[in-house]
Amino acid sequence: MTIYDILKDTNYKAEQFSAEAIDKLNARIEERTDKKGKVSAFVKCLVRKKDIVLKPEEVVRQLFIDRLVNEYGYPVSRMQVEYPVYFGREVKRADIVIMDEDRPTVPYIVIEVKKPKLKDGKDQLKSYCNSTGAPIAVWTNGDQIAFYNRQDPNYFKDIRNIPTATQTLEDIISVRWTIQDLKENDRLQKERISLKDVILDLEDEVLANAGVDVFEECFKLIFAKLYDEFLSGQTPTRYLEFTNAGRTDFKLKEKIQELFDKANQKWKGVFDENTKILLSPSHLAICVSSLQSVKLFNSNLDVVDDAFEYLMSKSSKGEKGQFFTPRYVIEMCVRMLNPKEGETMIDTACGSSGFPVHTIFHVWRQMAKDRGLNISEFFSLDQKPYEFTEYVKDNIFGIDFDEKAVRVARTLNLIAGDGHTNVLHLNTLDYTQWTETAKQEDWLSTYFEGFDRLKKMRKDSKSFRDFKFDLLMANPPFAGDIKESRILSMYELAKNAQGKQQSKVGRDILFIERNLDFLKPGGRMAIVLPQGRFNNSSDKYIREYIAERCRILAVVGIHGNVFKPHTGTKTSVLFVQKWDDELCPKRDDYPIFFATMQEPSKKNSGDIIYVKDSVTGEKKLDSHGHMYVQHDLYNHEGLTQDGIAEAFIEFAKKEGLSFFR
Repeated sequence: MTIYDILKDTNYKAEQFSAEAIDKLNARIEERTDKKGKVSAFVKCLVRKKDIVLKPEEVVRQLFIDRLVNEYGYPVSRMQVEYPVYFGREVKRADIVIMDEDRPTVPYIVIEVKKPKLKDGKDQLKSYCNSTGAPIAVWTNGDQIAFYNRQDPNYFKDIRNIPTATQTLEDIISVRWTIQDLKENDRLQKERISLKDVILDLEDEVLANAGVDVFEECFKLIFAKLYDEFLSGQTPTRYLEFTNAGRTDFKLKEKIQELFDKANQKWKGVFDENTKILLSPSHLAICVSSLQSVKLFNSNLDVVDDAFEYLMSKSSKGEKGQFFTPRYVIEMCVRMLNPKEGETMIDTACGSSGFPVHTIFHVWRQMAKDRGLNISEFFSLDQKPYEFTEYVKDNIFGIDFDEKAVRVARTLNLIAGDGHTNVLHLNTLDYTQWTETAKQEDWLSTYFEGFDRLKKMRKDSKSFRDFKFDLLMANPPFAGDIKESRILSMYELAKNAQGKQQSKVGRDILFIERNLDFLKPGGRMAIVLPQGRFNNSSDKYIREYIAERCRILAVVGIHGNVFKPHTGTKTSVLFVQKWDDELCPKRDDYPIFFATMQEPSKKNSGDIIYVKDSVTGEKKLDSHGHMYVQHDLYNHEGLTQDGIAEAFIEFAKKEGLSFFR
């Protein structure tokens, strides 16, 4: 029997412990069979020096005791387990307590492993620390871990670690990190959690009762922290400033506001220039403590996107049936349409700018390869070569009607594009009003440069209907109908099969026509649509409209869990290329690529399913140190099998499609 047999199907894991420590504990296990034939695992406790039944929480406790001895250097003589904590006449037992070195009867660090959920464990820790006066607390279930410094009965500050036996608490709190230190100590990687998990904890602890707009205040903090990491990426020896170390709460708020102001100057057009952080100093201190050990920059910014998807889902975005497209679906689309250097791309319902950002990185990889450059340089914080940033400035565009989504998209696009963005706050469908929108002084001051570049992409300088983009990728909103006759009169697909204008039409239907108008002949598109558009007999006229104007390249059925918990609507991605004499000569009969996603990628609850080690159950990490999703859409860095994208590429090459010649 091994510890994995004991931990199986429980909330306890061994992911944060070394293979050596796990092997040592496995070697100490002794199996015993009782009179009824039940086999149990026993181990001699390192502290109590007696045999103990090895239940799931005991596995974590023994592994953590081993860590305290071998990594932190604490002698067993300073430890007690099942330490009695008194609450009047009631007595509870703390799992592990390290006693003060100079006062052997006074608790110094309290460690909780019996409560498998963080909120329960932290509540228990608070009561133990308040009763005993212990200044340091740790909670772990073997999968996640959290460290706290008790500063008063109501304020437990997140700290990066606990001190070793030769350190003081001040050594831990006042330590200064470079960007390399942050990479090596990234909380998300060490704890196998997401930024969304961190924000959920902050909501429980602080934000829900802080009397502020949670989206806005989290956005400001992420914005400031991204800028801090950006500066340190430019100067690797610089110490990060987004840290709660040695300052009063008021001084800390001044420092974070200063960082935010500088970020707002660097990346203009996301916040008003006089925007202030509204969190109280004490609430801000807790948030900074929780976020300071999180590395936000990674290969494709999906760490940040995960958090924004959650925050946006709490606002009006979800009510419009418009949801952020998971990064793995976006990456599949980009690989299948294969954007190239010199080609222009737009997302007409860009959300958080996932399609544009992934397009940027896809093309940059090609540009780096063509120039014999090390591609790792261009997924870090290093300054990009001139032609890389010029490509973004001239070729990548995004539009969205939701103002919050536009601000998120501009942030991610500015960072990915190294300071350039063409993300615009416009109503894609109501293009006849764009000229009036552009006359608004506030709008123009933010979007002028991008709008000016977009105008150059028009087919006719007097109209905003037709454009000449090479690629378009979008996940338009599904929910709700367009009923305004003025808008409906602009679209062929607003007419029914008999040619009569309808009184209401689904948004996604109009987006099909609108998107095709953005493409030049030979241009190609990926669009996420409700499955019904491919099946319903009443929608036949839509399919005929598409087939008349385009070659249908592929239809990929997306698993019903992908957009949960926001919606369970079954969707497919349609890939097309507009007919063109040279790039895509018109044919009446041709093969179409069909595929259906088999791996759900998410549970029915909407929680992401990550790839795990088949033996240990530990979430695997990719080359960037991040968890990756279990799906069958494409091969992830050679760590997973080839998927739908690879199968399509083989099909495209066989068919001689222009973008894979």
